[in-house]
Amino acid sequence: MKNSNISVGLDIGTTKIVAMVGTKNEFNKVEILGVGKSKSLGVHRGVVNNITQTIQSIHQAVEEAKTLSGEDIDEVVVGIAGQHIRSLQHSDYITRSNPQEVISVDDVERLIQQVYKLVMLPGEEIIHVLPQEYKVDGQAEIKEPIGMYGGRLEANFHVVVGQVSSIKNIGRCIKSAGLKMGNITLEPLASSEAVLSQEEKEAGVALIDIGGGTTDLAIFKDGIIRHTAVIPFGGNVITEDIKEGCSIIEKQAELLKIKFGSSWPGENRDSEIVSIPGLRGREPKEISLKTLSKIINARVVEIIEQIFLEIKNYGHDDQKKKLIGGVVITGGGSQLKHLKQLVEYITGMDTRIGYPSEHLAGDTGNVETSPILATAVGLLMNALDHQKEIISQDEEEGKVFEGEIDNHENNKSEETCPIVDRRKTILERWVEKFKEFLDNA
Repeated sequence: MKNSNISVGLDIGTTKIVAMVGTKNEFNKVEILGVGKSKSLGVHRGVVNNITQTIQSIHQAVEEAKTLSGEDIDEVVVGIAGQHIRSLQHSDYITRSNPQEVISVDDVERLIQQVYKLVMLPGEEIIHVLPQEYKVDGQAEIKEPIGMYGGRLEANFHVVVGQVSSIKNIGRCIKSAGLKMGNITLEPLASSEAVLSQEEKEAGVALIDIGGGTTDLAIFKDGIIRHTAVIPFGGNVITEDIKEGCSIIEKQAELLKIKFGSSWPGENRDSEIVSIPGLRGREPKEISLKTLSKIINARVVEIIEQIFLEIKNYGHDDQKKKLIGGVVITGGGSQLKHLKQLVEYITGMDTRIGYPSEHLAGDTGNVETSPILATAVGLLMNALDHQKEIISQDEEEGKVFEGEIDNHENNKSEETCPIVDRRKTILERWVEKFKEFLDNA
């Protein structure tokens, strides 16, 4: 990339692939330089099922983003979703050899690395290890253990697990499209970065991201991610139902859903009818909007009830786990009329539509602030943060190098190597392991 402050987020969805190029401005807001979109061919329910088509779609989206931004793209942060994603809770601990020293970043890192070694089911791999609360020598509810004294460091983790083959396939597509994979992030986590405020995460909030092939859920409480789930239904099943119920082609069903679709049947009068051109000289077809909204309502209710079941599984009824911030809906499916009212009706929780505008620069257009692009904005933010980490590390290493060179002019090469190694973040180590894994595949 010409500009080192530029990063790229790549959202590989079931209906579309979005490449978003951006940078941070002087106010620490995200400035979008270019967005490339292409129809997603070869992805079903968030999982790649045709490598060649997916490579073409990625290539098309990236080329468009290149043209619009005028930047070269070589590294991307990718989102992962799909029905193969599952999450679990895990507790682990380490015993420190010297309790007289304060707990350092290295100790926390060692504990997290230990969780990565967990034995998973065959064909599964850990994607994220997210620490929740720490315990130091039995003292519970510690959010930040660094700087404390103690011999035993313990923590509860939220572990996100995915299928190795699906992750490898995504890696292969990106490699074949001539790109490098900088990092891989769970899509509900990326969307939450873009649309949720810190206050909401503290109060407790459920983020529902309704995409084309999947609906993702991420629950936050006390500023920490508590639960994630991926449900293998999204906007495409609604389109499919309309196609079957009204006996029309897919393209017409999609347009009907977008233009006239409502998830609340009571809003349409019986007399409201829309006419659709017939195929190849056939008579036009008349469809009642009430019938249409009944078809949509049946499927949307099913999706929301499944999501609500996941929220109950998290323990929403428990006083301590109450989600005061309610529900935030985002993704393409959130554009459906009266969806907010329906979610409120089913869950009994306050609901709003999540727009990814909070972290974006003021002059960003309406298209970029649409809920449809929430995941892409979140991935871009993740890429920019990841890059900032690397830059600040490089600077630190530079300082260390300078000190080392001043002190040990003669044996500088021997002295500086271990320092660099020690300063690698968990993320970088994981990405390195992952790249190795892809190369060997």
